[in-house]
Amino acid sequence: MGPLAEYHEHLRAGRFMLQHCATCRAVVFSPRLYCPACKSDALRWQPAAGGGTVYAVTVIARRPDKGGDYNVVLVDLDDGPRMMSRVVGVPAYEVRIGMRVRALITPGSGDEEPLVEFEPG
Repeated sequence: MGPLAEYHEHLRAGRFMLQHCATCRAVVFSPRLYCPACKSDALRWQPAAGGGTVYAVTVIARRPDKGGDYNVVLVDLDDGPRMMSRVVGVPAYEVRIGMRVRALITPGSGDEEPLVEFEPG
């Protein structure tokens, strides 16, 4: 099983996991075979802390009948990596750079894999 499939397997089980390099101690996202810092293959899965800070945000305008506006964010995880996602539970235009957020796992529907989204907190 490849690292992306393993990441999704963890999410399906309700666990947000990140890879940690046993050689250089880097925390890695997105899932991969080799550490981008030292090229080691000694990557181990560990639970993510779950917190983070919004680094950047944009709002995608969409007609209300298509679901309405939504945000896309870059979140600096407390663990170290930065990931792209969105903040749910607040209007799209209320998400701000510097906002503290907490990870939550949103189940996939149909053929979609579960994903990590964030909520204020």
